[in-house]
Amino acid sequence: MRLRKQNLVAPLLILIGIFLLMNSGKDIGTGSIFAYFWPTFFLIPLGVFFHWMYFSLIGRGIGLLVPGGILLTAGLTCQIAIVTDSWITMWPGFILAPAVGLFELYWFGTRNKYLLIPINILAVLSFIFFIAFSIGSMLSQFSIIQPILALLLIVAGAYVLFRPKKHTY
Repeated sequence: MRLRKQNLVAPLLILIGIFLLMNSGKDIGTGSIFAYFWPTFFLIPLGVFFHWMYFSLIGRGIGLLVPGGILLTAGLTCQIAIVTDSWITMWPGFILAPAVGLFELYWFGTRNKYLLIPINILAVLSFIFFIAFSIGSMLSQFSIIQPILALLLIVAGAYVLFRPKKHTY
């Protein structure tokens, strides 16, 4: 597969367009571009490079997948958090990053079943934190729902506490 100029220019144009849309009305300079896109310039290309090295070596450099998966996942997490200003909900992506790297090692490697233990622990922990902080973030934005939700929780708790008991014979 040959690498054409269009393959390199297209993502750059898309990123610049997204930056201009999100940065409308503010000063544009080199510092602000680096502040918004440093993961795209440094972390994501390194992660892609490690993956490219593994696949170009045809399976001989299996150890390249772990740092490649970690850098790619951490880079995507950072980029999404920077562009959307959602660090409060995106930080569990850093817990997910080693799970992705280890899963790639498992998937493309010798399929050592003991790798699934840390993969599952890290992935489940990350998803629990994603869910918990996403729900908290959503509820804080809809402040009118909080009293209604509080009343629903009180009614549900009272029902569970005082519901009629089932007789078992």
